[in-house]
Parts: sequence; C-alpha cells; structure tokens
Amino acid sequence: MRYREGGRLDTSSVQDRRGRGGGLGGGRGLAVGGGGLGIVGLLVVVLVQVLGGGSGAGAGLGALSGGLAEGETADNTALEQSCDDSGDANDSVECAVVADIDSIQDYWSQALGGQYVATDTVFFSGQVQTQCGGATSGSGPFYCPADQLVYIDLTFFDTLRTQFGAEGGAFPNAYVLAHEYGHHVQNLLGTNRLVTPGETGPTSGTVRLELQADCYAGVWANHAETVPDESGAPLIADITQDDIDRALDTAARIGDDFIQENLSGGSVDQDTFTHGSSEQRQRWFLTGYETGDPAQCDTFATDDLG
Repeated sequence: MRYREGGRLDTSSVQDRRGRGGGLGGGRGLAVGGGGLGIVGLLVVVLVQVLGGGSGAGAGLGALSGGLAEGETADNTALEQSCDDSGDANDSVECAVVADIDSIQDYWSQALGGQYVATDTVFFSGQVQTQCGGATSGSGPFYCPADQLVYIDLTFFDTLRTQFGAEGGAFPNAYVLAHEYGHHVQNLLGTNRLVTPGETGPTSGTVRLELQADCYAGVWANHAETVPDESGAPLIADITQDDIDRALDTAARIGDDFIQENLSGGSVDQDTFTHGSSEQRQRWFLTGYETGDPAQCDTFATDDLG
C-alpha cells in the first residue's frame, strides 16, 4: 500500500490523548468491539443499553463534549508536525492512520452525502474514558455509539502480529480502521436498532452487524485509490493484491472460531459467536471489495452469511 506524495494530511479528525490521562469509569451505551479484536481484553461497559443508547443515530456529536472525560485532554501538536505531507504516511504508522481516516471519511461523505456526519478517532495509550465506559489497550480498537467516536491504541497493530500471528502491514491496519468507521455508518443509519443487546450465535444480529462492518470496509477499499480528498486527488496511490491478501489474513485471525481455538485454548462454540467465523469475515470483506457497493452489504436481509 502506497500513499500519495505531496498531499496534505488533515489531523483534525484525530484526538491525540496518548499519555494524557483519563481513568476508567462509568459510561452509557454499549461499545461495538473492534471487529473481534478486543478478545485479548474486553471493554469494560458499566451500563449496557441498546447500541448507542437505543437511539440509532440519536447521540449527537457535539452533545457529549467530544467524549473527553474530566481531566482528560487531547493535544495534536506533535501529530500535526510529524504528519503534514501525505507522503509521511509511507514511513509512519500514525501518519498512515491519519491518511486512512481522511480517506475513509472522504468516501463515506461522498457516498452518503448529507446523511454522513464526520467523527474523530481517539489515539490513546494504556487506558481511556469513553461515554460507553472505561477501556484499556487490551480492548483493541472499538467504536462507541454513545459519543460517536472511534478509539484505538496504535500498539494494537503490533499485537495483531505478535499475538494473533497476522502478517500485518499498512493495508490491514487500514482495514481495521475502516471496519470501525463502518460501525459509525451503521449508527448514523440506525442499523443498530436491528440488534438485540447480548444476542450471540452464528446468525445473530450481533454477528450480522460485525460482518456488515467488514463489508463496508471492503467497499471503502474498492474506492480508496480513486476517492478524492479536498485537493481533488486520492490520498492512497496504490493497493496491491498482496495488500488484499494481508487484509484477508487479518480477517481470518480475528474470526470467532480462530480466536476460540487458537487464542482462548478451547473448542469452537458457535452459539457464543459475536463477530462471525474467519470464513464469514473474509467473505463479507471481499463482497464489499469486489462490488464496491454498500447496498450489497445488507447482512440483515440474507439467510446465507457464509
């Protein structure tokens, strides 16, 4: 995966809270776990409600003070200095993530028009406070519908390789971010209301929500080399077949069956599935990637999830 040289990176969609404090505490709403990535250490949800408080897109971005807890701050100064030119993304993981976020939101803004409301990604280290409760680095990347923010500790990309055995790389990292923004799209469209909290199983609404987010990630990937930024040119210059293969490798390693059998030391129990099998996750990412059409991602309208 290669990013265009000479473009401008916009860090305004990132809240850099690394090393800025913010303890674990109460919250409202149920976070949507990072596509199965949070199995190492799940998000602590103090008050569980319907995803996003049962309101679908009801929680406004401005109403919750951007998700900042008392005593918690964000400072993008260092990020702005190191991630200026889009070419910086070719040499820096954090700059690549900034470019990914810009590209993903450029796509959805154009695909959904006025229905899409841009949101931020929070960079944190160690632990973070959200409107869905407190989380630690072990939670993996996740989306909190209550404050409509994506949260990620960038060290998780190392965890993908060292603990999950994924091949890793810039494009699999982008897939992770695109999946979480897929949850934001679902929240804006009210898809969350189709899911019963706590429901599990291979055809559950919970699994359908996650597979749809995988599909949305694939849709973005289909358009990533062509979707223009504010300058009229795409931020992402090249995605290769090797990049796609690496994303599929990641999808396989965050399937419920792979995690249960290889990381949890147990047998596969489909009744407890919350994100889908490895095969399902690969299938729906490819569905989005090969069609480039969000309408093909309606996992709630099919009896065949793979």
